[in-house]
Amino acid sequence: MDQEAVLNEFRAAGALLEGHFKLSSGLHSPVYLQCAKVLMDPQRAGRLCAAFAEKLKATGVEVDLVVSPAMGGVIVGYEVARQLGVPGIFTERVDGEFALRRGFEIPKGAKILMMEDIITTGLSSRECIKTITEWGGEVVAAGCLINRSGGRAEVGAPVTALATIDAPTYKPEDVPVELAEIPAIKPGSRGLKS
Repeated sequence: MDQEAVLNEFRAAGALLEGHFKLSSGLHSPVYLQCAKVLMDPQRAGRLCAAFAEKLKATGVEVDLVVSPAMGGVIVGYEVARQLGVPGIFTERVDGEFALRRGFEIPKGAKILMMEDIITTGLSSRECIKTITEWGGEVVAAGCLINRSGGRAEVGAPVTALATIDAPTYKPEDVPVELAEIPAIKPGSRGLKS
């Protein structure tokens, strides 16, 4: 599956959005990828994750376990783990820090794929990788369906992305006038209050 086919899956799901978005990172962007809308269709999720699994296998990396950061990485991590034939677990925030809960464990020395849905700054990926290494896992690869940083985000492991785009992002004080005129919406999950 080439990059345009991946983006077409997002377009078909109504998940490649344009407007003014406040991202989980705090940055602003005129482009938002609502991966949850893509993954709500099991057939589409299966196609994308199968294509990712094949791309990862082509790198020669072998993994024992897939670990994803909640919330966005849970479904994609599960489906990639299923495609690779290995278990999949996730980290979740406890008092603002990623932790393993629900009886999940990472065996010492396990070769781990840290799997995200979308990488922008790489913050969630880095935080998830920190948790993995604290448990003694060896992160041999990081993966995502779309790397929207143009490949610039550093996460602490080699990144395999099904597609890479260069979506502009801005610090709040640097938002261009034409974007600032549009009310910002925050579609992500980080920092939500119940």
